[in-house]
Parts: sequence; C-alpha cells; structure tokens
Amino acid sequence: MLHDKITESVIDAAFDVLNALKPGLSEKVYETALVLELESRGHAIEQQKAFPVLYRERNVGTLIPDLIVDERVIVDTKVVSEFNDSHVAQMLGYLNITGLSVALLLNFKYAKMKWKRVVL
Repeated sequence: MLHDKITESVIDAAFDVLNALKPGLSEKVYETALVLELESRGHAIEQQKAFPVLYRERNVGTLIPDLIVDERVIVDTKVVSEFNDSHVAQMLGYLNITGLSVALLLNFKYAKMKWKRVVL
C-alpha cells in the first residue's frame, strides 16, 4: 500500500492520543495532541497549511487540511457518529488540490478508534 508505514504510524499515534485523552473532546484538541504525538515519533507535520484552489488558473478559494504528515499523507480529525460520503468526498477534493495521493480520516468520537484510508 502507498505510504503504509506513515499511515500505520499515524493510526498508532491516534490510538495513543485517544487512550490518553478519552472520547468527548473537540476535533481541534485531538488534532493538536496528534501533532505532538507525531512529532515525538519523528514525523514532519504541517498543521492547517493553506492551499490555493484554482479554477481556470484563477484563485477561487483556499483549502486548509488539518495535517499533512511527512509531505505525503493528509490527516483529518473528526468527532462524528460515523464517516459518510461527504467526508470521503472532502478527502478526495483535498487530495486533488494538494497533489497528494493518500488521506486518513480519524474518528475520535468513541473509545474505539475508527479510521478510513482514502486513496486518489
């Protein structure tokens, strides 16, 4: 699988964050804790990096993914009942705009971590 070592490390880090903080907090809290955990594991993290969205070579907006890990994987933290098609569509859009190929959705809603790998 493409970037499997990075995605495995991110998922392991997310498990550690959830085990330490428990469910019930905001997405931003988990995102920030995940940054700390991933950095402690030696990953390069870009948090809330802005990407221009171009249409016909004109800027029509800005895309801001939660995290980009090692310049290869987009990570989006969620606190939702379950992932739905719009979450996956959002990741596909992020991948298209950033030029990356792999994204991870991480759900911190429950005591058991849920994740979804999205590949373009």
